[in-house]
Amino acid sequence: MISFTASTMIFHFLVLGALVFQAECYFSEEKYPEESKMQPPTVVIAIIARNAAHSLPYYLGSLERLNYPKDRISVWAATDHNSDNTTAILKEWLTVMQKFYHYVEWRPMEQPTSYAGELGPKHWPNGRYEYVMKLKQAALNFARRRWADYILYADTDNILTNPNTLNLLIAENKSVIAPMLDSVGAYSNFWCGITPQGYYRRTAEYFPTRHRQRLGCFPVPMVHSTVLLDLRKEDMKKLAFYPPHDDYSWPYDDIIVFAFSCRAAQIQMYVSNKVRYGCLNVPGKPHHTIEDDLLNFVHVHLESMIDGPSMHPSRYVHMFPKQRDLMGFDEIYLINLRRRSDRRDRMLLSLNELEVDVKVVDAIDGNALNSSDIKILGVDLLPNYYDPFSGRTLTKGEVGCFLSHYYIWKEIVDLQMDKALIFEDDVRFQANFKRRALRLMEQVEEVELDWDIIYFGRKQVNPAKEEAVDSVRNLVVVDYSYWTLSYAISQQGAQKLLNAEPLSKMLPVDEFLPIMYDKHPNEEYKSHFPNRNLQAYSTRPLLVEPCHYAGEPQWVSDTETSTLWDDDSVRTDWRGSHKTLKGAAQAPEMLSAAYRDEL
Repeated sequence: MISFTASTMIFHFLVLGALVFQAECYFSEEKYPEESKMQPPTVVIAIIARNAAHSLPYYLGSLERLNYPKDRISVWAATDHNSDNTTAILKEWLTVMQKFYHYVEWRPMEQPTSYAGELGPKHWPNGRYEYVMKLKQAALNFARRRWADYILYADTDNILTNPNTLNLLIAENKSVIAPMLDSVGAYSNFWCGITPQGYYRRTAEYFPTRHRQRLGCFPVPMVHSTVLLDLRKEDMKKLAFYPPHDDYSWPYDDIIVFAFSCRAAQIQMYVSNKVRYGCLNVPGKPHHTIEDDLLNFVHVHLESMIDGPSMHPSRYVHMFPKQRDLMGFDEIYLINLRRRSDRRDRMLLSLNELEVDVKVVDAIDGNALNSSDIKILGVDLLPNYYDPFSGRTLTKGEVGCFLSHYYIWKEIVDLQMDKALIFEDDVRFQANFKRRALRLMEQVEEVELDWDIIYFGRKQVNPAKEEAVDSVRNLVVVDYSYWTLSYAISQQGAQKLLNAEPLSKMLPVDEFLPIMYDKHPNEEYKSHFPNRNLQAYSTRPLLVEPCHYAGEPQWVSDTETSTLWDDDSVRTDWRGSHKTLKGAAQAPEMLSAAYRDEL
């Protein structure tokens, strides 16, 4: 039998042992903390710039907004053969940004300003191909010497608007991968096919990939312009831009030389189109000028504002303000609902890029009018008017739209303007809009054409019936049309529209105008307007089109989505009037029976 004293001592000894064990566990945890996170891979960004002043502020802005630690990025930048201020812009940016990046290497070359035998900034003689290949190889050698994990090549007219581009490409874990970039046409920075001679070959996979009808990361025989290389992979040691491979017999072109090098090293190229990464300019022809490059890039910028994400210039590059003008008009109007500030802001940015001055007009908000307000304004419906597709009468949105145009016509007459240009706030501009519009109006003036209205944007219903104007290129005598996206109007034309006293017999403004130039198919409607002598024309091809069509995700209509003009309780939406659908005007089976017979 154990005595009480002995048992107490054993108990104390056990308790003390337990406390020591807990203390040792505690201190051992303190002694060995959890491992910290891995740092992101190191990246070299290679910038090779030439005559890029038009795009550099936006290109550099996209690089500085990449969501990647800048202290893990080194920049290798070279510029050469410039006839613009590319060198100054790049130097200005690097001077500020060098304190953020891990390291910056700067290789400017001031002279000469062109290559031997060069026909223009878009022409590529062999000497230019060779020099670019040497520059790319120099950047690759720099990355290898610094033991970089990756190198990103990105042409200076390729704008990476997606800030997560680097992270997303690295996550794909491919040796050579390109983010698919959008352009204003079919062009992109990858090929799905290549001929035995190394030239581009169209395949069935290209357009479904280009238009994102199939999404993924796909093996392809060619990527270019913006490409990420994983230098950690063993086979990448064999890769080279210059000199070309010993067995190389394809065209002397830097992107084709690189594709052959990948093939010789058994490295597969990939392109990813899983998300929108950014946009690129379409290459010009050999005779293109720097001004042509600028105009093309402006169009890319305008498109990015619509389809997004939009591009933005660097905060660290000085940009001169745009010199806006009225394009020879007395006034240019932008009709915008005050509550649609998103549309107003986009249009003002777009017009600023086009160097077009504009006066914003607060549209009459039909949804804010009740039936009594409309009667007080003297508005009454055209007898027996019904929407040709749905059979409904006028909406309050359509009343507000008509009044917005009407008050501009009145101002043109009251101020004795010679001519004005009108935009609605949901348009996208065609390439070289301003230059084409100026050229058209100059020809109209030269031949002294008698005109009242010239559509810049509309929906054609019977394009085959429209005859060309012999004395003016890209101008037709307009037939029945929908929409009033944009049009030029003379004082004489505005006066004719006012003289028709349309408020007391109102129908949608895009139906009223065809009545006034006597091309509307409904004879009963026309009978209410005896003086149908408006001289109406249209550009062909059109200079503007809608940003979006009915049913598309970002489409919104303030005229269709409303209530009936004389009944605040009856709601309407775009599904009522199918003329807002893309191509619906060529679908007569959707019209009401009586209206279809007249068409």
